[in-house]
This record gives sequence, structure tokens and C-alpha cells, in this order.
Amino acid sequence: PLLKETDATTKCMDDNNYNKNMCTDYFLKYKNCRKFWHGIMMQRKRNGVKPEMPSAEERKKILESMG
Repeated sequence: PLLKETDATTKCMDDNNYNKNMCTDYFLKYKNCRKFWHGIMMQRKRNGVKPEMPSAEERKKILESMG
């Protein structure tokens, strides 16, 4: 679920000669995305739902339900 954020962060770092200060927004988006999906995984684990990480189709539905 973090592929888009990972790719954007990597591209920013490549484009800015690995200057982290130029890519703080990308790092923040990645961190927020990771935190969100980790929370989903932990909730599913507590509820006994397998697999703990939703499938790609389930992730799409979760995101669509949020707007």
C-alpha cells in the first residue's frame, strides 16, 4: 500500500541530490500512510481477521469509503 509514497520519496531524493530537507513533505506523506495501514493491520489482527493486511481490492474500498 506504500508503493506510490515510496516511489515519490525516492524520486524526490534522486531529483534533489539526496537532500532530505527538500523532500520533507514526501517523507511526511510516507510516514502518515505507513501509520494508517499499520493501524488497519493492528485492528484486523485484534479482530482475528486474516490476512492482517487487506488485499489490494480491500485497500481500494477502504480508501474510497473515506473519500
